[in-house]
Amino acid sequence: MQAIVTTPGQKGSVHLGEIGEPSGHGEIQDAKGEAAEGALVQVVEVGVCGTDLEIANEGYGAAPEGRQQLVMGHENLGRVVNAPPASGLKEGELVVATVRRPCPERCLPCAAGQSDNCLTGHYTERGIKGRDGYMAQQYLEHPDYLVPLPSTLSRVGVLMEPSSIVEKGLIQAFSIQRGRMPWQPRRALVCGAGAIGLLAAVFLRLRDLEVVVVAKAAPDSRSAQVAREIGAELLDADEHPVAGLGAELGNIDLAFEATGVSAVAMAAITATGHDGVCCLSSVTAGARTVTVDADALNLDMVLGNKLVFGTVNANRKHFEAAARMLGAAVRRWPGVLEQVVTRREPAASFADAFQRQPDDIKTVVTFSS
Repeated sequence: MQAIVTTPGQKGSVHLGEIGEPSGHGEIQDAKGEAAEGALVQVVEVGVCGTDLEIANEGYGAAPEGRQQLVMGHENLGRVVNAPPASGLKEGELVVATVRRPCPERCLPCAAGQSDNCLTGHYTERGIKGRDGYMAQQYLEHPDYLVPLPSTLSRVGVLMEPSSIVEKGLIQAFSIQRGRMPWQPRRALVCGAGAIGLLAAVFLRLRDLEVVVVAKAAPDSRSAQVAREIGAELLDADEHPVAGLGAELGNIDLAFEATGVSAVAMAAITATGHDGVCCLSSVTAGARTVTVDADALNLDMVLGNKLVFGTVNANRKHFEAAARMLGAAVRRWPGVLEQVVTRREPAASFADAFQRQPDDIKTVVTFSS
């Protein structure tokens, strides 16, 4: 069958090739690490994100043990072909598979079903680290890692993986903050208007917060249109520096940073208001050096009772929560989330999907309907 594969460590090695039909090869395990029967899933489409581009262009990633090639892709949407009788999955049902798998040591978080908090670092990730991804016509997976979706999410279900990261961050922000103090947030700041930033804005609006998105996006861009349609305000980052937005807007109760720029992440902490929480979702790469006034930052965080934490990857409960939020967004703003998926390219034209265009938000590679 066809799959988009790469040789990690070799730039420019991504290509559409032929691989064997999925058989499990003894790798299908349940959440407890025991060998089990898998469900066969036909891939509908797979999103392309910054991690995929880093794997393709910078040689990032790791192939499965004993192999040189890695099947790419982790943001997935598929349909069940067949599944074990007791799985509860139905033929033709839409599903999304989670990404991370537990470490072999089964550390405390992994044993509790929270491999997103793995302590050993020996976890694997489909399409990224040590385990094939979803950019193929079919894949095999244990039902423990498959999240069913209603047909109403058929056009936006591919956004589930980034949505799970956003919803994980927001769940934790509210849980931690309300455990610390009485907290009724009114105003939220989102830094970045890519897929993660817009999804954060959508999920915050669903929580009835006033949302301001700051980004380098033109007023007539697709990102600006999405922001307007959900009732958020979009500010030009060049005209409204992030660090000064607290003074400009008033107390910012929650800041969600999603730009991938370390300087903006530091500025978002500064912008976060008194008794506020700042969630960092950027995975910054490279060798940027940022100069900060450490004394002022420390004093501001301590005297301001600020909470700062990061969110990356997600476990099944976050995927399930994200599905509920996507469903709520589709009902409240019909057609709006569909605008976040700006391009769909067939697998034969995958190279076009890996080349960013000016108005891209989320590009996906399609394998079937």
